[in-house]
Amino acid sequence: MSAQDRLLALVQGTGSAAPGELERLYDRLAPVSPTFMLGTWQGGVFERADAMAAMLIKMRWYGKRFAGIENVEPLLCRDDAGEIYSFTGMGMARLREMSYRGTVSAAMIYDDQPIIDHFRRVSHDVVIGAMDAKAQESVLYFHLTRVEEA
Repeated sequence: MSAQDRLLALVQGTGSAAPGELERLYDRLAPVSPTFMLGTWQGGVFERADAMAAMLIKMRWYGKRFAGIENVEPLLCRDDAGEIYSFTGMGMARLREMSYRGTVSAAMIYDDQPIIDHFRRVSHDVVIGAMDAKAQESVLYFHLTRVEEA
């Protein structure tokens, strides 16, 4: 099974990843450009026991909106009524190209937090992100699925 097929199955909730599997799969994926990331993406986490993942779940994290290279809303969440809003309590972000794990790809850099999300392509509509938060011991892997604009 290809890395893309395995990751798409995990995104769809088919099975769970073995220890170290997400890292190995991530390393096999192609890079993306910052412009590839433009648009709205719905997100999800693979590892729900991670402290950062638990925080995203508690916030009712919906995804990210890349309105422009310099204008990224990193935390789209749902309110009590289910409406999507931009949580700005952790600041905004911007896109850049950065080297991570030996490959230059799009990265989202928070303006006010020591966090960088590094992206690699699974398909035209799905990317995997590696959240590198300086305060965390491990990397949180998450997925984003492109939302079709109406």
